[in-house]
Amino acid sequence: MAKIKTKFVCQNCGYNTSKWQGKCPECQTWDSLVEELEQASKVTTGYLTANAAKPRKLIEVQVGSVERLPTGIAEFDRVLGGGIVPGSLVLLGGDPGVGKSTLVLDAGIKFSMAGQRVFYVSGEESEMQTKMRARRIGEAGSELFIMTETLLSNILLQAEQLQPQILVIDSIQTMYNEEIASSVGSVGQLRECTAKLLKFAKTSGIAVLIIGHVTKEGNIAGPKLLEHMVDVVLHFEGERSYSFRVLRALKNRFGTTDEAGIFAMTEQGLQEVPNPAALFLQERKQAVAGAVVTACLEGNRPLLVEFQALVAQTPFGMPRRTAVGFDYNRVNMLLAILDKRQGIDMGMQDAYINVVGGLKITETAADLAVIAALVSSFKNIEIEQDVLVLGEVGLTGEVRRVPHLAKRLKEAQAVGFKKFIVPAANLSEIGKMSGVFAVDNLEEALRKIFPRNR
Repeated sequence: MAKIKTKFVCQNCGYNTSKWQGKCPECQTWDSLVEELEQASKVTTGYLTANAAKPRKLIEVQVGSVERLPTGIAEFDRVLGGGIVPGSLVLLGGDPGVGKSTLVLDAGIKFSMAGQRVFYVSGEESEMQTKMRARRIGEAGSELFIMTETLLSNILLQAEQLQPQILVIDSIQTMYNEEIASSVGSVGQLRECTAKLLKFAKTSGIAVLIIGHVTKEGNIAGPKLLEHMVDVVLHFEGERSYSFRVLRALKNRFGTTDEAGIFAMTEQGLQEVPNPAALFLQERKQAVAGAVVTACLEGNRPLLVEFQALVAQTPFGMPRRTAVGFDYNRVNMLLAILDKRQGIDMGMQDAYINVVGGLKITETAADLAVIAALVSSFKNIEIEQDVLVLGEVGLTGEVRRVPHLAKRLKEAQAVGFKKFIVPAANLSEIGKMSGVFAVDNLEEALRKIFPRNR
């Protein structure tokens, strides 16, 4: 009898070794190596077979027009680039409870109402639970088929017989391939199940949409190889305590990754927010110290976002720095710039930054707004409600240009903003516009923001 061989595979990065180790030497993750059976590789007797692929000249390859399948959800289609491409493999990731399954089931219902056949497979919920969730969203058409199953071979067999336009797998971490001797959710199972689904999508022309869980760091669970195998990687994010959700494309072989979809979670499920420019300013009633508005881009659409800051004398020896929705390290850098370039000493002050609405802002165009909010709270000076602040701040105190300034200002003007503090380097692209104050450095910007107190 042949000896059974095993190996230890890291469940975070896919690194494998013959001996167990407490920490993965590749990704430095503790207690992530799991024992799996080693599969014997099949030996091929020759290089060519009857069905082997052969090289073709690029100029001889015929490209036909591809008709996308609209999901019926405009924000979803916007991120996909117009709809799902037949024969593509789409991966949707997000935190637990953010609304991934709700979004995909809603798209499946709208597909079925348009007469397209959808096969929705859940490995986590019973058919009754899926039906209860679908009832909150709306009535489905007769072409939506559901099944509770985790055995991948049975799922693909049923899909071949049913011949749907869309196959939904919820979720890839629950699928099991009996050809692989490892536990459900392991790196080997994820890789092989995804490879089988990819082959099925390319050979059958059926679009496959799989849902994936994420780790505590926000990455899709499993090795990065999973993201390389699929055609489209979408990420659904949002704070569970807020109703707003943002859908982004991290990878898209059939379109741009610059778009973002905005949704609101309601009792009837996810609702689209087609015009979200001033969505996060609805509760802003009056000007208060420590609050300022800036315009950030989500994809190609500007959002008006309120930054709030609270600066208070620390009762401890070491001041606290907290940032919610903004980069913590960048807040520390901006505080150091204030100290060095403007002489505003916050060495004994606690500083808290919050982005209203649960959004996560990563672009540097919000630098000047963060500094304005910090100074406003520190000096207890209100910033007028109709003032919009934009600009990246460099280490030497200069205010640098931001992309798509004209688009941002146009949205702000439409909702009532009248005074705009912007980088002087952007003046050439906006032309003559009333209420625009161009600044070159931080000192000049603060003088414009607080005209009566400088």
